[in-house]
Amino acid sequence: MSEQSMRFFRAGGFDQVRIESGADILALKDLDQKLWVALACPVEGLEFDRDTLRMLDRDHDGRVRAADLLAEIAWLEEVLLDPEELVRPGTALRLAAIREEAPQGARILASARRILGNLGKGGAAEIGLADVLDTETIFNATSLNGDGVVPVEAAGDDAVSRALIEDIIACLGAETDRSGAPGVGQGKVEAFFGDLERLTAWREAEDGLEGDDDGAEALLAVREKIDGFFLRCRLAAYRGEAAATLNPGPELLGQLADKDLAGSLELLEPLPLAEIAAQAALSLDVGVNPAWSERLERFRRLCAQPMLGGGESLSAEGWAEILRRYAPRLDWRAARPETPVAALGWARLREIAAGNGKAALDALIAADLALEDEMAAIQEVERLIRLKLGLHRLLDNFVSFREFYAGRKQAVFLAGTLYLDGRSADLCIRVGDVAAHAVLATLSQMYLVYCACRRQGSDEKMTIAAAFTAGDSDQLMVGRNGVFYSRDGRDWDATIVRIIDHPISLRQAFWSPYRKAGRLINEQLEKLAALQALPSSLVPPAEKKAAAAPFDVGRFAGIFAAIGLAVGAIGTALASVVTGFLRLAWWQMPLALAGLALAVSGPAMLVAYLKLRQRSLAPVLDATGWAVNARVRINVPFGGSLTTLAHLPEDAERALGDPFAEKRRPWGLPLFLAAAALVAAAVWRSGVLTRFLN
Repeated sequence: MSEQSMRFFRAGGFDQVRIESGADILALKDLDQKLWVALACPVEGLEFDRDTLRMLDRDHDGRVRAADLLAEIAWLEEVLLDPEELVRPGTALRLAAIREEAPQGARILASARRILGNLGKGGAAEIGLADVLDTETIFNATSLNGDGVVPVEAAGDDAVSRALIEDIIACLGAETDRSGAPGVGQGKVEAFFGDLERLTAWREAEDGLEGDDDGAEALLAVREKIDGFFLRCRLAAYRGEAAATLNPGPELLGQLADKDLAGSLELLEPLPLAEIAAQAALSLDVGVNPAWSERLERFRRLCAQPMLGGGESLSAEGWAEILRRYAPRLDWRAARPETPVAALGWARLREIAAGNGKAALDALIAADLALEDEMAAIQEVERLIRLKLGLHRLLDNFVSFREFYAGRKQAVFLAGTLYLDGRSADLCIRVGDVAAHAVLATLSQMYLVYCACRRQGSDEKMTIAAAFTAGDSDQLMVGRNGVFYSRDGRDWDATIVRIIDHPISLRQAFWSPYRKAGRLINEQLEKLAALQALPSSLVPPAEKKAAAAPFDVGRFAGIFAAIGLAVGAIGTALASVVTGFLRLAWWQMPLALAGLALAVSGPAMLVAYLKLRQRSLAPVLDATGWAVNARVRINVPFGGSLTTLAHLPEDAERALGDPFAEKRRPWGLPLFLAAAALVAAAVWRSGVLTRFLN
């Protein structure tokens, strides 16, 4: 289809392309993007299949852009023989619609037939999304599925490989196979055997070292304490009185009298191993600090005695000799590789190192990866089916807003319907950050109500912005409650948390000056009444001081004179107005009243008219992540369809008798007749009626 053959429709004050056929979809590559209604939309928060939107988001930035859609359209043109499949009703893709002569099309067609064959549907003429997503049945002959991750089941009857996979998972954690089962990939296998190789090399370096691990552990348990003992002995040799200071005195030992065993050992723990003296040797069996006796005995038995013989005492020279001979083993112990693989134990590690388990796992992973192309082809089949199911609808909400202007409630950005204040608002959009959204949304010139929505009995929450485009705003205020019905039919408790105030209708604008004046008078009267009703103890200090001030006759005489002049001036002005009004011809009086009403309500109506003409959906959507490329106007007729007022059914019966209606006053009619008589007398005396009759 060429650009000249494209068809457009007008809605919202601008031209939008009409997309009705597969050829129309393929022709969008030739449509100037300045004519697209939107150039980007968010992946989240739309009433559209989220998996499809994530698939279209090629750069995974959370937005679907015009370039992403154009890339999909170019791919469809290559793999589809019949583009009308994109708009044909149904949830399955006809295999005959795939372009078999194209390399990619042939690959997709072969994969689709293989899927149907594995599912026992060989010879079927179409394939559905559920067929493609049933990977468990598709790969029922093997646990391999092309993702490079092999679960335990993939090893089949090979007990060695199964045990090795379990060991790797236990040590390094699991990767998730496409089937959802835990498994291992090539990276895990390489990491495991790399650690195994380092542990094996470290273990082999032990050969030829003096001592053993038990002796090394016993040495390390007392090393710092023995070093401290010989240091203090050298200090006692350096200065004789140091010994008395370094050895515990009677007052310290006296603290042991009232302590139990655990408390006594805790107090003895930091004290020297034995009595400090110049050039003293450390006794290993007699005169030892009780808190350290067991550890010193183990050191004597496993380390000192095998190295030096005897072992009843230890000199500074003997201690230095033990450290020298044990230094290589201690260095070897410090060089032990830190890896969770060591938790398997040396016997199991030696068994794995002696076997050919790595080669078996490498072969298993290679066999799995051999199916990667087949799995990629399956994903292409899924992509084609998803585009067949959703692309046309998405374009009707992206390139044009046909679903919004024609289907109204079906647009992907509409979240549901809000019922509040005797109205239902259909233009409801999900909002993340109310404050951030309101900054841009106020430019829409629409009356917006932000509601916090909660589901009873669950932790589900969301926030919506609802546009009220009919009725008035007198009873809409923060804190009012309503009910929101989401597109899936669930109901939510909705509470108004913020309002963006703009005119809703010209009728509301006409009455707004009178309502504001009425509210102002009512507020002042309420303040005055509240002040008069307050007890003296609660009267504000300023009011109380004014009431307690002495009466100033001269001052109040001036005030009364000023009030009298003001009342006189106002009365004169009113008399002039009434006199002038009564001098008008009878047909001029309605015009004068209309002119007065226009003078009062005209400015408000003019402002409302201008704002109603400027109402646009674009800022509201842009604030949620869209990139709207048009004004998307909401004029008065269309806006009236987005908010529905309460109406009785056409065939409803209505009883007009109200048992709770306010009772009419018996003197109301006489008062009205008296007022009418006074007006008639004034008219007669003014000569207006005489002139009219003449």
